[in-house]
Amino acid sequence: MYNGRRVAVIIAAAGRGTRLGTAVPKQYLKIGGQPVIIKAMKVFDRMDEVDHIFVVASEEYLDFCSGLIAQHSFAKVEDVIAGGKERQDSVYNALQEMNRRRPGVEYVLIHDAARPFISEEVVRNVLRATAETGAGVACVAMKNSVRRQSPDMEDSESVDRSEYYSVQTPQGFRKSLLIDAYEKAYDESFFGTDDAAIVEHAGARVAIVDGEYQNIKITTKEDLPMENRVGTGYDVHRLVEGRKLILGGVDIPFERGLDGHSDADVLIHAIMDALLGAAGLGDIGLHFPDTDPEYEGISSIRLLQKVHGMLEEAYYQIGNIDATLICQRPKIRPYTERMRQNLADALDIDVSRINIKATTTERLGFTGREEGIACDAICSIYR
Repeated sequence: MYNGRRVAVIIAAAGRGTRLGTAVPKQYLKIGGQPVIIKAMKVFDRMDEVDHIFVVASEEYLDFCSGLIAQHSFAKVEDVIAGGKERQDSVYNALQEMNRRRPGVEYVLIHDAARPFISEEVVRNVLRATAETGAGVACVAMKNSVRRQSPDMEDSESVDRSEYYSVQTPQGFRKSLLIDAYEKAYDESFFGTDDAAIVEHAGARVAIVDGEYQNIKITTKEDLPMENRVGTGYDVHRLVEGRKLILGGVDIPFERGLDGHSDADVLIHAIMDALLGAAGLGDIGLHFPDTDPEYEGISSIRLLQKVHGMLEEAYYQIGNIDATLICQRPKIRPYTERMRQNLADALDIDVSRINIKATTTERLGFTGREEGIACDAICSIYR
């Protein structure tokens, strides 16, 4: 409760986020391993001022959203409601259901699921303005100079940026005011870009509340914070007679080759494990078991391409790869540039992001005795 008044929050999650260009709506993408919508909801769920949370999702993702929310221990989430054609329709659906279930609610906050960095301080600022004026909207002052385009698109003019604000959520309203405003909007076929515009259309005053610049809305890929990860990989294969020696996709002339279920490319295997490890996707044994006949004799370049596909599905890109082959013989340096190019082609990255080195162990250990070849790899990925 806030000052003895019951508060409900509507999380608007019915958008499809087409501008981001991802396979799923932006509110379901993960930041720091956590879906955007979940990060946003947790702030409201832990606040003493909030009594009830209602989520509105598109019909297509209704079950998905419900299942996702069920995986987390939310104390105040009451339902996931089907949205409508427009954002206004979706919020109104949730508003009606909230009012039916919780008629005692007096203040309603509406927050975009795609704003995961909302702070408790901003929420309290909005609640304070809602209690004082009936409607409060989180906003931030414009940082950049602002120009206005003429209607004919042939001219523009500078405007005073001190008169303009960038609108955020949450937006808070007295419930009765918000319901009346929505009904008036539908009666007059008015569609606003946000809830504040709908309330303003009804003739109510909307107070500007200090928001925060970090409270961004995820709209394009540039809005997503950079997530950097590092992974390591290590692999060993025995040198045997009657096998080709394949390293980095290069067939290297040598009297023996590496033994394994696939082509036993120890360099690529170590790199694959490093990439999978960085993304938290297990290891090559999990995805390409040596008991599966599908992978018998397969080129490791093809397996590396599959790993690259897994990274892309998880929205990761490769920063760089550094690998060290450990063997007494043969000499590796004459082949490293071809190896780098093969890897760059398979991973669709610039060759400058790949480094391959080789070292001996001064004839110590199994590599020094030429019993096998080992490889260490480290990589960085980001999204």
